[in-house]
Amino acid sequence: MITLFHRPKTRSSRFLFLLEELDAPYQIRLVTTRVRDGGQVDPANPHPHGKVPTISDEGVVVFESPAIALYLTDKFPKNRLGPLVGDPLRGPYLSWLAYYGGEFEPSIMSKFMKVEVPRGTAGWVAVEEMMPVLLTRLARAPYLLGDNFSAVDVLFGTSFALFAQSDLMPKSPVLDAYVQRIVTRPAFARGLTRDAG
Repeated sequence: MITLFHRPKTRSSRFLFLLEELDAPYQIRLVTTRVRDGGQVDPANPHPHGKVPTISDEGVVVFESPAIALYLTDKFPKNRLGPLVGDPLRGPYLSWLAYYGGEFEPSIMSKFMKVEVPRGTAGWVAVEEMMPVLLTRLARAPYLLGDNFSAVDVLFGTSFALFAQSDLMPKSPVLDAYVQRIVTRPAFARGLTRDAG
């Protein structure tokens, strides 16, 4: 049984979607997190910084979105949401998971916080350099791994949906169509119904 340490309307919400897609047995443990104006780390949350998402699989703790997505798709392979070792798509799958954590999130947060990304010294690039890579890929295929939906689409698609009305994302019919493919999935709706715990 997977325990998702969760705070509603945060990055952990996307894992309700993924767990539903995987048909995985899970329970939700609501926790508090620090917010912009302060707050305390919840001692019930095993994340080292008290953030969400975090999961526990019978005591095995996994945190950070790309690691959780990889762990869950390896553990629950039935619905084929993550290519397994030996599959030719395993390399691209791992690359997009790493790209999410190493490029996408820092780029978006840099723009959100109005911090210029230093050329050549930061480990990530500015949104204006990162987004064309994703848009080019999505213009060629419906999902990041091609024709098949995967856990990387859960990470990217829910983020694009969240930021769609902000100035953090370029306006693009390719992006709009991608978001619609993600948020109209039945598992997305089922996850939303459980978001409050």
